[in-house]
Amino acid sequence: MRDDGTASKATGRRFGGAALTAGLVLLAALLLASVILSLAVGSSHVPLRDVVHGVFDPDRSVRAQLVVREVRVPRTLAGLLAGAALGLAGTVMQGVTRNPLADPGLLGINAGAAVAVVFAMSVLSLTEPGQYIWFGFLGACLAAALVYGVASFGREGATPVKLALAGAAASGLLISLTDTMLLTDSQTYDQYRFWQVGALNGRDLDVIRQALPFVVVGGILALAMGPRLNGLALGDDIARALGQRVGVARLTGAAGVVLLCGAATAVAGPIGFVGLAVPHAVRMLTGPDHRWILPYSALLAPLLLLVADVIGRVIAPPGEVQVGVVTAAVGCVPFILLVRRRGKAEL
Repeated sequence: MRDDGTASKATGRRFGGAALTAGLVLLAALLLASVILSLAVGSSHVPLRDVVHGVFDPDRSVRAQLVVREVRVPRTLAGLLAGAALGLAGTVMQGVTRNPLADPGLLGINAGAAVAVVFAMSVLSLTEPGQYIWFGFLGACLAAALVYGVASFGREGATPVKLALAGAAASGLLISLTDTMLLTDSQTYDQYRFWQVGALNGRDLDVIRQALPFVVVGGILALAMGPRLNGLALGDDIARALGQRVGVARLTGAAGVVLLCGAATAVAGPIGFVGLAVPHAVRMLTGPDHRWILPYSALLAPLLLLVADVIGRVIAPPGEVQVGVVTAAVGCVPFILLVRRRGKAEL
């Protein structure tokens, strides 16, 4: 039997506003459960009573409570912050570029962060994450600004194709610079390879406090982009006919993405697959309306990140598997389902 796409469109509309609101509430409850799991589960056993005391009223003489307060609380907050930022940034990036495979690598953000971090490690001899992660934020911002500036040349401005091409070119250049510095400094390479994977451990509350304003501002910009992303999805000409200023919409979206991705990279390193996979998984539930995709992604991405981090803590005792490795393994599932779904629709 031939499917002309009607079934797929209906699938995107099968849930009404009330059902989608209920889904958001359920997702928020699951996120709260993942927070509790992240605080309670780790490579070392901590009694539930010590978990509660460690969060609200720690006794510094009790080692278990100190582990919760100094290690698990910052780690959980880092997962919440970075996850929400990556989920929103991935959704906005895919909407602005009309590219379903868009992720922070598309605008050179990861490559810019990497070259700045390697510079801080190699040239400035910085060794602690709290010292060099803000170089990653700065590098991400500068790289994204460079890509957007190059793509904006010409009468048409920063079109999706020009953004992708400029991002690919900038990423290639920045990666070559990173490799050049690493080849001449083996000690820096040893530090860099752990940062590059992406991790939540080793973060402190000061880093999270510094990143929070960037995530808040970027999150507000991203959530406000919902109606504009719906217009851009119809094409530039139709969006202009509907009264949208396409250039302003793209610039606003790019600013939100830079703030969100820069902050997430500063907090957790270049964690892959979250910003790419989560919007696809959400669209299976909500359909194409970005007014729903954005809040769903802001909740589902940190849920995925925290669960992946917990899995990484317990699958290889007494050591850990970094969260960036686990998210790459878990994140492929939505794509497998998406390929199977589209394959059936074409039969």
